[in-house]
Amino acid sequence: MGPRGIVTTTATTLRALRHRNFQLFFTGQVISLTGTWMQSVAQAWLVYRLTGSSVLLGLVSFASQIPVFIISPIGGHLADRWNRHRIVIATQTASMILALLLAWLTLANRIQIWELFVLSTLLGTVSAFDIPARQSFLVEMVGREDMINAIALNSTMFNAARLVGPAVAGVLVAKIGEGWCFFANGISYVAVIAGLLMMRLAPFTPQPQTASAWENIREGFGYVARTSPIRSLLTVLAILSFAGLPFTVLMPIFADAILHGGSPAFGWLMSSVGLGATGGALLLASRTGVNGLSRWLVGASSVFPAALFGFAFSRSLPLSCFLMFAGGFAMMIHIGATNTLIQSMCPDHFRGRVMSVYSMMLIGMNPIGAMAAGFEADHFGAPATLAFGAACCLVTAIVFGLRLPRFREDARQLLALRS
Repeated sequence: MGPRGIVTTTATTLRALRHRNFQLFFTGQVISLTGTWMQSVAQAWLVYRLTGSSVLLGLVSFASQIPVFIISPIGGHLADRWNRHRIVIATQTASMILALLLAWLTLANRIQIWELFVLSTLLGTVSAFDIPARQSFLVEMVGREDMINAIALNSTMFNAARLVGPAVAGVLVAKIGEGWCFFANGISYVAVIAGLLMMRLAPFTPQPQTASAWENIREGFGYVARTSPIRSLLTVLAILSFAGLPFTVLMPIFADAILHGGSPAFGWLMSSVGLGATGGALLLASRTGVNGLSRWLVGASSVFPAALFGFAFSRSLPLSCFLMFAGGFAMMIHIGATNTLIQSMCPDHFRGRVMSVYSMMLIGMNPIGAMAAGFEADHFGAPATLAFGAACCLVTAIVFGLRLPRFREDARQLLALRS
């Protein structure tokens, strides 16, 4: 490819950044999400250091994410009725306060495991309102024509932060402790809040409220239930989240007890996931349409469990990092393709509620799986637990692949209505 081709490809991949509001959002989120991943890694290591328990690792993860499963429908209702811009500002501010409180307790050597449970639950509650609003806010920043690219770049940003944050956290935890990671995360929210406040948006016009909140939530679930392609995508995502994604909860055990690398190995493994996921997101961002995306989804949903299965039995850090890279790449293709297809098929007036169900399946199912994985690992060991979860994901991928022709036919009809 010549220089002109490279320029054209780059322009296509980054086309959503021509919108000023998305530029502000993107820049702030890169900084903030790096801090978020630092906190995630440091918190997992803090729990493991304080307790040495795989069960408690799973339970703290459960506490941080189960509110998304329970409360997200309310968050989706608000995202379809209230000003999404203001909701995101409020949730980011609340997250900053919680991170700084966690930093203070840790640096003052006052942190206890019950306080980690409380703060994790509060952060999960904030996320239940943040995720539906933030996901559906993307279309307001870039318009429908660049929505697919914005989703992919948003995923790229998330996983670039996953690459940098764990690596930095692995070093900081080893050198100066977990508290400074939490403090850095708290300060990082200033960037995204500043970017949100600098945006220039059209005046918000609330939609007429002809139904109660409960009726509005029920209407959203009804739309998902009767829309076969969206229902299928969310079902596959739920199984991935329950059986596959808890590998991150078990990662401290693999890093320390199996690979014998301590917190630096933990950082390398998580960074490998982030590097692969960033590559997958950039590949998605280079696409200009959704044609053929369902085939990518089938391939990614097969490669991801294969990589997890290999990782479960690896005893070499370089090989484990390679498998985590492959797993991260496939995981991001799967999640990003699912998000893109759902948002492309979903009408605007259902977007917040549908994305709340998406967050329930992606984020909310994960803590249930993480808690189950923690108990399983305590009884059967982390490798056997991870291998069983990978097998469940692989069976799901095979079933979805067999039903792909019918899925594509139904999806085309929905996409035709949105074009």
